[in-house]
Amino acid sequence: MENVHLAVEEDDLYSGYNDYNLTLDSEELENNAGFQQAVRTSHGRRPPMTAKFPGTAIGARPLATSFGVSTMRNSCLKNFLFLDGAARPMTAVRAAGYTSSMSRGSNFDPLGQSRGPAPPLEAKNEDTPEEKIKILEKKVNDLIEESCMAHSAGASQLALEKAKEAGRKERALARQREQAGNTEQICLDLTYSVLLNLANQYANNEMFPEALNSYQVIVRNKMFSNAGRLKVNMANIYFKQKNYPKAIKFYRMALDQISNAHKEVRIKIMQNIGVVFVRMGQYSDAITSFEHIMSESPNIRTGFNLILCYFAVGDRERMKKAFQKLISVPLGVDDEDKYLPSTDDSSANMVVEAIKNDKLHQMERDLKLLAEKYIMTAAKLIAPAIETSFATGFDWCVDMVKSSQYVELANDLEINKAITYLRQRDFNQAVETLKTFEKKDSRVKSAAATNLSFLYFLEKDYEQADRYADLAMNADRYNPAALINKGNTVFVKNDQEKAAEFYKEALRNDSCCTEALYNLGLAYKRQNRLEEALDCFLKLHAILRNSAQVMYQLASLYELLEDPQQAIDWLMKVISVTPTDPHLLAKLGELHDGEGDKSQAFQYYYESFRYFPSNIDVIEWLGAYYIETQFCEKAIQYFERATLIQPSQVKWQLVVASCYRRSGNYQKALETYKDIHRKFPENVECLRFLVRLCTDMGLQEVQDYATRLKKVEKMREIREQRVKSGREGSARGRRDGREGSAGSADSGHSSSSTRGERLSARMRSLPGSDEPYETSSPKELDASYVDPLGPQAERPKTGAKKRVEDDDFADEELGDDLLPE
Repeated sequence: MENVHLAVEEDDLYSGYNDYNLTLDSEELENNAGFQQAVRTSHGRRPPMTAKFPGTAIGARPLATSFGVSTMRNSCLKNFLFLDGAARPMTAVRAAGYTSSMSRGSNFDPLGQSRGPAPPLEAKNEDTPEEKIKILEKKVNDLIEESCMAHSAGASQLALEKAKEAGRKERALARQREQAGNTEQICLDLTYSVLLNLANQYANNEMFPEALNSYQVIVRNKMFSNAGRLKVNMANIYFKQKNYPKAIKFYRMALDQISNAHKEVRIKIMQNIGVVFVRMGQYSDAITSFEHIMSESPNIRTGFNLILCYFAVGDRERMKKAFQKLISVPLGVDDEDKYLPSTDDSSANMVVEAIKNDKLHQMERDLKLLAEKYIMTAAKLIAPAIETSFATGFDWCVDMVKSSQYVELANDLEINKAITYLRQRDFNQAVETLKTFEKKDSRVKSAAATNLSFLYFLEKDYEQADRYADLAMNADRYNPAALINKGNTVFVKNDQEKAAEFYKEALRNDSCCTEALYNLGLAYKRQNRLEEALDCFLKLHAILRNSAQVMYQLASLYELLEDPQQAIDWLMKVISVTPTDPHLLAKLGELHDGEGDKSQAFQYYYESFRYFPSNIDVIEWLGAYYIETQFCEKAIQYFERATLIQPSQVKWQLVVASCYRRSGNYQKALETYKDIHRKFPENVECLRFLVRLCTDMGLQEVQDYATRLKKVEKMREIREQRVKSGREGSARGRRDGREGSAGSADSGHSSSSTRGERLSARMRSLPGSDEPYETSSPKELDASYVDPLGPQAERPKTGAKKRVEDDDFADEELGDDLLPE
């Protein structure tokens, strides 16, 4: 009992908390006789003793036990203290499975497994109105989320359908709440979300009237707070519809409903107002808006727009001031030195590596690049306008940029100055400007030398182009443009293998350099390495999907690889990009002609003729096609056009006359032959046809033309004999001088005669000294032949482009009119 302390009322209610009760010491339980007795006997299974704190109504009631203990001493704490000879209370261990109803000998079952499995959970009743409303609310929220996700994935139509379905379910939810009498629980936020999402999806699908109606429903509902801001969205729609006055009106209404606390939003709305004024041509109003923005919260885009407005009104001084404001706008980005690793602190280097390419740094780089782009564009725009000459204006802009935070842009402006000289065709000034960079740092020096190399290459001064290409490479070996220029200078010297090496090096430095890949393909094609060239152009086509040049090169390579069907397929792709190119259409016609598809070839040749009616090859093919298909009347118009294009070529006029004769119009044919004879009086073929036609028609002029024909033929024979004798004499003299001794006269004369005959035959195909046209060796024909329309011989089948020669009409029949090239 010396360890038991009874609680007594004291004046201090918070005393005794620091007292230590040895009975609570769990480490001394082994030495506690009362506890050990309870463990060894059945004392622990006795029902718990109930006792009260002193001062309660039953605090003095005696408690009976099986051991005859008449009274129970009061405990000093809320937890019962075990006394020697007293029963152990059970309330403190009830959670472990002990209960007051335990009988002696009962099993220990703390988990209640003897009672069997727990009863099943009570099923949730979904038929109640409250549960139905909750389920419907969840469906509406899910549909809104699905609509937003579909729009972010690019499925605008699906997003609109989801938004409409969400609107239908939201209306059904409102009706269900009215039926249940829960109108006070209507969720305005849900209704607002449904209407706003529906309006946005209408706008995304360019259904502007529906979107405006949905926005009007939200704006006119006074229960929605801050709904007036949506007038900005309505103004944006009016702007897309080019209804600029209404756009201005709604922008200003939205501006009136936004407090000054939201400064950034107000600035953006004012910027939109300024842009609308620019579209309307009201530059003074736009200047007012932009100037206010630059005074309150300057930014790069607004500064650039302000310069454009001043340029439009032609205010030089204000253009200068606006440019100075533009280059002084703070970007709010960190210096690049922040991302340079330090050699001392390894942990700091790890942090730098982690943040070097994070989203924030990328955003800073993009902002800086945008600012540089606007500054460069503004300088190029105002340089010719702010001073008497653009060179003076560029110099002023360069001085301003050098004194700003964009010092590195000064050199780029100087290079742009040289490019402006190029656009003005002042090559000498451009070259002088670029040569000033030869003593500057490597990057600028390389850029200037690259441009100089390009200039000299265009002027076909390949030595200077090669010199400056080497200079650019020495300044910056990793400059792909310099390597390409070097490769080009080697390419024109027919050293394609070395040029290919430079192109490959440029690709190693910049794998996306399309110029290097294109030139490499051309180098392989020139070396007849067609498979490698095809691989280059296929890679290039994967990068430049709509490049007509790349697809044409692929078609050309497949044609060289003797795969005409693939060539046709690629040319069809080129035609889809450039449908009016006459040369491509003619090439398609040629390929189809080679495949034997005359109708398809005719279609493409005819389309080529429509776009370019002066291509002599196309005209020739079309005329030959109509002659082959027995439509000589239609062929006449094409050969007459060929006559206009090449009036000195007698063969086209002979073909026209032959077509008249072939179609039975002998009078027109006779007139045409007479006209040809007036222009080309020594043409033998024309005189022969005149003799035949006059004979057939019984005209008296036949003797006159026959006399002229004999005279012309005699003159031709005399001319041929002169040429033959002159050739024989010169050949004999050369042979005698070469051999230096007399040989066999007979054999020499025979050899000279044979060589002279060959030369004479060749000369017959050349024009005479007084002939204004080309002639070919005529076929021998009796002038007394009287059948002008003999049986037509079978024409040869040819897949190549057909040409009409003047000597084909020496024969009366037109069977051999069409010959392969």
